[in-house]
Amino acid sequence: MRKFLVVLDDSRECLNAMRFAAMRAANTGGGVEILSIIPADEFNHWIGVGEVMREEARERIHAHFEVFAKWMRDKQGVDPELVIREGEAVTEIIAQVQDDPDIGVLVLGANSGKKGPGPLVTQLTKNAGSLPIPITIVPGELSKERLEAIT
Repeated sequence: MRKFLVVLDDSRECLNAMRFAAMRAANTGGGVEILSIIPADEFNHWIGVGEVMREEARERIHAHFEVFAKWMRDKQGVDPELVIREGEAVTEIIAQVQDDPDIGVLVLGANSGKKGPGPLVTQLTKNAGSLPIPITIVPGELSKERLEAIT
């Protein structure tokens, strides 16, 4: 089964990327894999404090994931998988794509603000030619209705 890999973060455009991935998966018989990355440098504290912070980050990710997963299951009939990795975002996304041969498309949300599309879109499009899968970039400003029409 082809899976759509989408990155879960705190950006606003992440929402449209999630919607797009779920709708495309539902319409094509695919799956959704949600990747969340914990920056490794967040835990450069004493070992005990770092472990507590790491566990708190994982709990926040699981809670955030469940919101999207419930919508995907209820509205799209798609049961997403959650993968949590630690490290630098672009490196971990590329590693996940290489580690899971079922991933067929990377879905990223793009910001439409003055700061540009966002750091992930900017960095990953520089590497797009060497990735083994296509990247779909979903504008953060698309309406739900427009997303439904596109997918």
